[in-house]
Amino acid sequence: MAPVDIQKQTGAVIHCLLQDLDMVEHDGPGDENSFDPAKIASMLRELGDDYDEKVIQPLMKNVQRAAADQVVTVFSDSVDSMCKMWVVERAEVASEKQLLKAAVTLAIYVKETCPDMTNVVEVAMTGFVNNRLTNWIAKQGGWVSVSKNSTF
Repeated sequence: MAPVDIQKQTGAVIHCLLQDLDMVEHDGPGDENSFDPAKIASMLRELGDDYDEKVIQPLMKNVQRAAADQVVTVFSDSVDSMCKMWVVERAEVASEKQLLKAAVTLAIYVKETCPDMTNVVEVAMTGFVNNRLTNWIAKQGGWVSVSKNSTF
């Protein structure tokens, strides 16, 4: 799958993740190999919900204090900081998976605690994932494969 296609899919997945668009009813089981941004967003939400908020709390203070034009930088810095903590805890997990888990967790936390920042964080997360993870997602076979192999 071409990186440009993955980047378009990334935008759809993150939009579903942050706009609660995965609440839509699906007709039947569907093809498990087809791209469904709502299903992938749901898997990512479960992944993010799994993380202990004690790690996020200090990082969120930085995001909340940041001006809108600084959110992208603060978001990226916060994700990197979370990943450094996880490297010590779970060295066997690929760094790309850690980046994805941290980005999802932080974005969901911002959405829940600062709903007025959801659109800004959606843009920041989409840019972050597209810049840092598109090649890894492509190597995995695209978002459908990433969501199937979501053992983090």
